[in-house]
Amino acid sequence: MAKSLFIAPTSLDSGLTSVCLGLLRALEREGVSVGFYKPFSQSVHRGEARHNEGKDSSVEFVRSRSHVQTPDPLPLKQAQQLLNHGKADLLLETIVGEYQKVAKDFDVVIIEGLVPDRSEAYIARLNVEVARNLNSEVILVSTPRTCTASELDEELDFSARIFTAPSDPDVIGVILNKVGAPEKTGIALDQHPDHQHQDIDYQTACSVFNTGRFRLLGEIPWQPHLLAPRVSDVARELAVPVLHDGQMHSRRVQRVSVCARTIRNMTDILKPGTLLVTPGDREDIIVTTAVAALNGVPLAGLMLTGGLMPDDRVIDLCRRALETGLPVLSSSTNTYETAHMLANLSATTPIDDPDRIEQAMESVATRIDTDWLQEHLKVQRQGRLSPPAFRYQLSERSRAANKRIVLPEGAEPRTVQAAIICHQRKLARCVLIGDPGEIQSVANSQGVELPEDLEILDPQSVRNRYIAPMVELRKHKGLTEDMAEAMLEDNVVLGTMMVAMDEADGLVSGAIHTTANTVRPALQLIKTHDHAKVVSSVFFMLLPQQVLVYGDCAINPDPNAEELADIAIQSAQSAEAFGIEPVVAMISYSTGESGTGADVDKVREATRIARERRPDLLIDGPLQYDAAAIESVGKAKAPDSKVAGKATVFVFPDLNTGNTTYKAVQRSANVVSVGPMLQGLRKPVNDLSRGALVEDIVFTIALTAVQARQVESAGLA
Repeated sequence: MAKSLFIAPTSLDSGLTSVCLGLLRALEREGVSVGFYKPFSQSVHRGEARHNEGKDSSVEFVRSRSHVQTPDPLPLKQAQQLLNHGKADLLLETIVGEYQKVAKDFDVVIIEGLVPDRSEAYIARLNVEVARNLNSEVILVSTPRTCTASELDEELDFSARIFTAPSDPDVIGVILNKVGAPEKTGIALDQHPDHQHQDIDYQTACSVFNTGRFRLLGEIPWQPHLLAPRVSDVARELAVPVLHDGQMHSRRVQRVSVCARTIRNMTDILKPGTLLVTPGDREDIIVTTAVAALNGVPLAGLMLTGGLMPDDRVIDLCRRALETGLPVLSSSTNTYETAHMLANLSATTPIDDPDRIEQAMESVATRIDTDWLQEHLKVQRQGRLSPPAFRYQLSERSRAANKRIVLPEGAEPRTVQAAIICHQRKLARCVLIGDPGEIQSVANSQGVELPEDLEILDPQSVRNRYIAPMVELRKHKGLTEDMAEAMLEDNVVLGTMMVAMDEADGLVSGAIHTTANTVRPALQLIKTHDHAKVVSSVFFMLLPQQVLVYGDCAINPDPNAEELADIAIQSAQSAEAFGIEPVVAMISYSTGESGTGADVDKVREATRIARERRPDLLIDGPLQYDAAAIESVGKAKAPDSKVAGKATVFVFPDLNTGNTTYKAVQRSANVVSVGPMLQGLRKPVNDLSRGALVEDIVFTIALTAVQARQVESAGLA
């Protein structure tokens, strides 16, 4: 029977949804089979209904960001009506029934409680009744704000006493959220001084923790950037006209600057993430803002107040600045009133903003004491590797690998940000190749700070020393020094030479280069290792309930049986390197002996060769995709197969089948795919999509670091 954890907030602004989803993520990445249930929907923030179009944000986030399917919550008003008509038993019976739909599929269920409301006294008791009827243990979520340790003790003691009747559930722990937050949170106005707070060691200072009454399960620091709405969110909540869309759906408002000053006094506020608020007739400020945008400063946007508009000639003058993506909004209220509305924007995260909730979930998940929770709950790990568990293990393995990864596109903005993130998370020792001044300028324009010990390599200063080694590597192809010097003008070639000469452990490129630009130098200079017959690729497909490996979907158009067997073995090794138990299905249009023809015969022969080379691996084929993936179909079509219905590695017979299948699954099922990851090279080189997000680049760098360690440990380099 599933065990349940009821998450009860102690105050209105505790960040309950982020904590619940972060706790879900933390347990998922540990391999725990965990579900989510929210009994009641409740709007507690102004603007929430407009942001989320009547949908419950917690449920929508869970459905979109994890594999968990959960019932729709009951509207709180409907629950109140049942209580008012003396139908509390019917209400709780409904809640128990809905909970059971979730509990039957999981070992642990996280239940999101109601936020307390002083005007609705029944809410606190309803939390208790639900927790008791679902046989839950309780975790309190509290925001310390400016409380002293003794004041926090009193608040937690009071909140826990609600659950202390003999038949009521136990409070087992506390999560402190937004630690260090000021009394009033929200978008910062630039005239406010930076918030200062005193550090308190709550574990030792609070008696509820140091006496062992409650377990302190996590302290989540206040992070203002998690409150940053997109400009489109601001426009939607305030219902103000949009004069120019620009990049309003991606630019975030980190701070608001009310500007009515001279140009010389504006320079310090023209920072990335700033929303400038100014009267619409202050054309000097508007032009200055345009100049900043043209200089590469990614301002959040410009809000023109008072219902005023600049002269058309000024608008024409600023046209090119608008083309940089600068959003422009209008407000009919005066500057003071507009700034007041901006300072009081809703703190809720819209359901169409997955990046923001993803960051919030990660912030919580990384700070939860999952070891204690697992021991307390005595739950077993699930066999399948879930996407959160995959991402977590990938990060842990890349940190342990500690590899030097070269990034030839060193001045590309996404690559700069990814390198900084990898440096901060210690995922790899990144080397940015490019002009140091240009890279610093890119960092400044993006509002990020380059760590002092992040390595930047100026190609002009090192290029000449790779000419002779490159000629030596390619002399059998007639490469001359002049040709090598010309080729080394390409930073991808230069980075590849660093890897070939064992000066770097791997390379990641492709944000602004084609696949051929990335792969061709690797094939020429690094070459395949002795145990590989071909260079191939895999994608890690982050399906809702588990991570699968697809190969080869990017490199080999029509491999023969020997090459296909090699791809299968390489893909199994890649899966194992990333914590996925390899169960290999050789895919065809026929299952078992039911079909004939050259294509299916090739798959059958490849299966035989792969089994012969690696008798320790679970490999079977030919199998149709549904027979490999779905247990019931596998039992019907291949009842004696140990792979059918359980496959984790899918090897496709040719590039046409593999690429089509991966894209169909990715797009139609809205599945995140990581890759392609190249395999078979002496040292790893990996390609990016030119539309890659910063986080995509981060994960690819981590993949490359883990690959490098795998190649090294196998003695293939």
